[in-house]
Amino acid sequence: MKILGNIIWLFFGGIFIFIEYLVGGLILCITIIGIPFGLQVFKLSFVALWPFGKKIENNPNSNACLNIIMNLIWLLFGGLWIALSHVIVGLLFGITIIGIPFAMQHFKLAGLALSPFGKTVV
Repeated sequence: MKILGNIIWLFFGGIFIFIEYLVGGLILCITIIGIPFGLQVFKLSFVALWPFGKKIENNPNSNACLNIIMNLIWLLFGGLWIALSHVIVGLLFGITIIGIPFAMQHFKLAGLALSPFGKTVV
């Protein structure tokens, strides 16, 4: 079921989300200051490419001072808008019964977009 969900996800928008995140991550990696943020966008892009069957877990050091500071900077400069867009699309998918699994994946991406530092994808 995971493979079928991922294939449907890929053909109906997942590839576009992946490409958008990939381009955004490459643009952020142009500068030295943007590299940590670009790496987090790459994390988002690979979850957006194949989201079914992946889980988001906290690292043991997820409450470290640097992770909290980087998550606050991330949230202020774009993470909130990314998460909000995933929530809106997730709500639109959640209207229909068929779209509920895809809505859940968008909500998972929204949670990762709010605070990507200190989290791993399993």
